Amino acid sequence: MKKENFTLTGLSCAACVARVEKAVQTLSGVSDVSVNLLKSSMIVNFDETKTLNQAIIDRVTGAGYGARVAGAPLSPSEPVVDETLALKRRFLVSLVFTAPLFYLAMADMVGWPLPPFLAGPDNVLVMALTQFILVLPTAIVNNRYFRNGLKTLWAGAPNMDSLIAVGSGAAIIYGLANLFAMAHALGHGDAHLAHEAMMNLYFESGGLILTLVTLGKFFEARAKKKTTQAVRSLLALAPKTATVERSGQELTLPAEDILVGDLLIVKAGETIAVDGVVEEGQAAVDESNITGESLPVDKEKGDKAVCATVLVSGYLKSRVTRVGQETTLAQIVRLVDEATSSKAPIARLADRVSGIFVPVVFLIAMGAGLIWLAVGSDVSFALSTVISVLVISCPCALGLATPTAVMVGAGQGALMGILFKSAEALERSHSLTLAVFDKTGTLTTGRPEVTAIWPSEGHDQVLALAASLEKNSEHPLGQAIVRKAQEKGLTLSPVSGFQQSPGAGLTGSINETVYFAGNLRLLKSQGLDPGEFLEPAEKVASEGATPIFLADKTKVLGLFALADQIKPTSQAAIAELTNLGLEVVMLTGDNAKTAASVQGQLGVRRVFSEVLPQEKEEIIRSLSAEGHQCAMIGDGVNDAPALARADVGVAIGAGADIAMETADVVLTKSDPLDVAKAIQLSRAVMRNIKQNLFWAFIYNIIGIPIAAGAFYALWGLKLSPMIAALAMSLSSVSVVSNALRLRFFAPKFNKANNLSPLTPAPVRATQSATQGEPLMIKKLKIEGMSCQHCSGRVEKILTALPGVEKAVVDLASGVAEVTSQKEIADQTLTQPVTEAGYPAQILG
Repeated sequence: MKKENFTLTGLSCAACVARVEKAVQTLSGVSDVSVNLLKSSMIVNFDETKTLNQAIIDRVTGAGYGARVAGAPLSPSEPVVDETLALKRRFLVSLVFTAPLFYLAMADMVGWPLPPFLAGPDNVLVMALTQFILVLPTAIVNNRYFRNGLKTLWAGAPNMDSLIAVGSGAAIIYGLANLFAMAHALGHGDAHLAHEAMMNLYFESGGLILTLVTLGKFFEARAKKKTTQAVRSLLALAPKTATVERSGQELTLPAEDILVGDLLIVKAGETIAVDGVVEEGQAAVDESNITGESLPVDKEKGDKAVCATVLVSGYLKSRVTRVGQETTLAQIVRLVDEATSSKAPIARLADRVSGIFVPVVFLIAMGAGLIWLAVGSDVSFALSTVISVLVISCPCALGLATPTAVMVGAGQGALMGILFKSAEALERSHSLTLAVFDKTGTLTTGRPEVTAIWPSEGHDQVLALAASLEKNSEHPLGQAIVRKAQEKGLTLSPVSGFQQSPGAGLTGSINETVYFAGNLRLLKSQGLDPGEFLEPAEKVASEGATPIFLADKTKVLGLFALADQIKPTSQAAIAELTNLGLEVVMLTGDNAKTAASVQGQLGVRRVFSEVLPQEKEEIIRSLSAEGHQCAMIGDGVNDAPALARADVGVAIGAGADIAMETADVVLTKSDPLDVAKAIQLSRAVMRNIKQNLFWAFIYNIIGIPIAAGAFYALWGLKLSPMIAALAMSLSSVSVVSNALRLRFFAPKFNKANNLSPLTPAPVRATQSATQGEPLMIKKLKIEGMSCQHCSGRVEKILTALPGVEKAVVDLASGVAEVTSQKEIADQTLTQPVTEAGYPAQILG
């Protein structure tokens, strides 16, 4: 099956949408058609062996509209036109002629002064000819309504243009008939008959209908342009030029001339033009344009450099990996475009109504006119009723109700790092009742860290021994110990005789001494007694962390606690989802004891522990069978079947990889709180759509009977064609304006939930388990910190110092608290911080 996007012309209302979809859907091989009125676009899924692009274009053309493959060059007969500017010009021209026309038509009734050559019964024919001359330019400049409206009417598929064309055309033709009647009456000396004809010209009604409808269309087009503001702002993020290094020379090239494999040079303050991988340099990069993450991210060799992100400080050389339509930014824009081009299920009701709306309105208008004639009203009154019914009816508001809200909502989501892949996913998200989280990488960082060390001898010595053994291992727990040693700048020793015991640990010799690193099973296999380390090891396990022992052939030397840290916002995210009425479930491969520990910390009600990757999809299936509308939230690793099975699959922490096939919603940040934001946004969009549909339906339900004179006999209530035209114009503008309120959407969270970054609660010893010596604490006053990036940098510098257990920096007070195993000289703490540009001194 092929998926093709087409650009359409001539669409004016929901009836047009229904007509085109119906015409294309009947083609052989076409499986799905979705027409978007707001974007004048159409997406068609079809079998290339049964139909071709040209056949689809011909079918649209046969229905009375224009079509071409999106991106295809315009033909000479289709010049590029700024719709908003064209409508503005048409309105101004119409206004110049309609204003004096309205003045002349109302002068006698209101008592306004007239020039002598137009005043009095002797000049009625001159007055009528003047009004006719004034209405002609308005009709000519707005000929689009007549061309499109009559063409679709002739094709048997009338639309809003047909209603306007017939309504205004009937008024002008009726006025022209009365003009001839005046001439005939005056030719026979019947001044009274000529004056009666003068009172029924209706030229001003035809002119005002066209002018007011054009004014409404102008406001509508201007508002519609604002609905795409979010996407246009995304496109504007990428720089037009960039600096690359070729053959040792730095060249400034247009972004479109950059090739995969080029070496991109980016300096502080510049924006990265295309995706790549850092080969040289270090920098702090603001990725908020792509991920919504407010804090800069440190980049060094091997890290991804993402298009449209900004270097806050530093210097990078990046090897280009993706250009043009393959960059992360282009993929985001494409996802938003596809989402806004698709159709939400709630729009189907409006589509069904729109398919029969205009023919029914014609029947109502003709029926109302005939009924008023039958009960004795004059032709003028009956015609006024017919015109009012035709003009006040507004299928356009029905067609805009859903796509405008989806367009604005999807655009706002993209700016927040929330990407809905379709309008259907956006709609389904609002009715979710259950959120299923995969624990690792979603609620937790997915990267274990050393949270505590119990040494029998020197703290750093034990850490260095363990890291020397583990550096040969690819196991995540071993790599965590190595990272901890590297952070402290410890020197690792060479290892010989390295062996791994799956499910137990590893063995190796350092300086001819054999060491073991692993779990309790490994100790027992070597006949070693954990002794005093057993109690803290059991405590570590009960609190959800993993204990790793270090031993030689005679005794246990130390114990490491390693834990997959809970993300700072996980607890708040679960609380917010609960407040939104969702039940939260956690899936984990951990044992029941560890799962229960994490459950207690997060406040999750239901937990499935010891879950194998292939079992996730079965659990989602069983939860759906219970009647839940399920969202599956995972990081995309081993989650694909479960993401596909869920009502809404959410891929979290996608970062630059936003094209995950199985996810319905992609969250570019690794923040569980964005799940709650996505649901709130979905509910706001659906609420807006329902408001739009309500007003679009209620406007027609009330307006058409009033225009038809249904309440005239009771209360004398009737609409003139001019008021009907104004009401019709305002109805479309109000729908688009209501959708634009979504541009100001901001998630609302319960202040009772701690939404500030939570301090992870790892299992950490507050004193040496064997020696009983308390940790040393010193406080430093730090100057020059202006943002979270600064405080993070200072914290990283202090934590890397030998002997430092941890460092916590408070940006607001400018104070750093350093905890160490032993006394550290004041200068050892202050000097590296000061050299980094942040003057530091010891407090107290």
